[in-house]
Amino acid sequence: MSDTLMVGVSGVRGIVGTDLTPEVVARWAAAFGTWAASGKVVLGRDARTSGPMFARAATAGLMSVGCRVIDVGLVTTPTVQLAVEHHRAAGGIILTASHNPIEWNALKFVGPDGIYLGVEDGARVAALVQRDQIPRAGYASVGDVSVDLDAIERHLDALLGLRGIDLKAIRRRRFRVALDSVRGAGGVVMPELLERLGCRVAAINLETDGRFPRPPEPLPEHLKPLGALVRRHKADVGLAVDPDVDRLAVVDERGKPIGEDYTLAFAVRAVLGKKGKGKTVVCNLSTSRVVEDAAEACGATVVRSPVGEAHVARAIIAHKAAVGGEGNGGVMYPALHVGRDAPVAAALVLALLARERRSVSELVANAPRYSIVKTKVPRGARLEPVYEGLRRAFANATVDTQDGLRLAWPDRWLHVRPSNTEPIIRLIAEAPTVAAAERLIDEGRRLCAGS
Repeated sequence: MSDTLMVGVSGVRGIVGTDLTPEVVARWAAAFGTWAASGKVVLGRDARTSGPMFARAATAGLMSVGCRVIDVGLVTTPTVQLAVEHHRAAGGIILTASHNPIEWNALKFVGPDGIYLGVEDGARVAALVQRDQIPRAGYASVGDVSVDLDAIERHLDALLGLRGIDLKAIRRRRFRVALDSVRGAGGVVMPELLERLGCRVAAINLETDGRFPRPPEPLPEHLKPLGALVRRHKADVGLAVDPDVDRLAVVDERGKPIGEDYTLAFAVRAVLGKKGKGKTVVCNLSTSRVVEDAAEACGATVVRSPVGEAHVARAIIAHKAAVGGEGNGGVMYPALHVGRDAPVAAALVLALLARERRSVSELVANAPRYSIVKTKVPRGARLEPVYEGLRRAFANATVDTQDGLRLAWPDRWLHVRPSNTEPIIRLIAEAPTVAAAERLIDEGRRLCAGS
């Protein structure tokens, strides 16, 4: 196994041909199949060029331990999660490196509940690989493969059947929508969704060949071509997805990206409206206060979880939340399923625009504005002195220790946490101004340097 292969809680990722090879993929797939007790496993992939090769390797690995493979083909990540539930499978494997650069790919492991594996189950799969304790099937018990060509259609039908999305109101507006699918899996689902919602669509990068024309993460600095498309077609809104279509970024009617945190804030407002009293919204500890402000404006309570989709998903279930997600544009609407879903996020954004009858820029202008500053520093031997120093320096802050250390005040916060994949400490601060956020970061960096 490569020393630089990155093993996370719910999967493994690496650079194609260097860290991630067909042999590595087959071995990890066999380990997951063993964890899944040789049951049914749904397999899907995004549009990356290595996807077909790795799909064959993963299929071989799963069959070698007796699994029945259900191949859903080139689909979105949430489509695979829904397919796991639909088929009552023992689990699922998604071949996607999500927003990572073009040279990467990965295996992501999904449990029978349609949620990424947690820490304990992920560790069991990794242990099988590391100990080389994978019992292989004999000639009489080799697994088989079936193909499911309807997974995308089921996903869209279920989404459009949600009571919380007012299809008639959206269709009446005949929105002009500009779309950027970054030549990923979005091309197989987003145009059809928008057309079924009655939108007039102008699109770029719909090809599903995995040859990303820009950095694939839908950050504001990567969305200039989409902004130009919005202005050229006088669109009401621009929508960008990442390669596996679990994150959505929004561009306003002037062609300006509004920031991914607003995707979840808009979804919260769309779901709750004026009926949020007594309801719960879940987001992670590094999500912007704009989400908390949106929830509070609707009368709802916010619960924060550790960073990571699986943590957010399990908190949504535990608290019976109406909606949740992460500040990276990942919206989770449990009325459909508890996983990040860009098609759901797009429908909720359009539902909010239809109901409020205001432009994207007007909705943003009416909400408080914050500035987020992020940095990372090398990790020392011990983090406890860093945390203790920060708590002493900011004795008046509200403290959360679920995932590193988060210090919060009514209008700002600082989150310091170790990376799960690199030997670094991540520092994220948010405040009403960049200068105020940088002051929080500077104090955190100073203490980290002395650890």
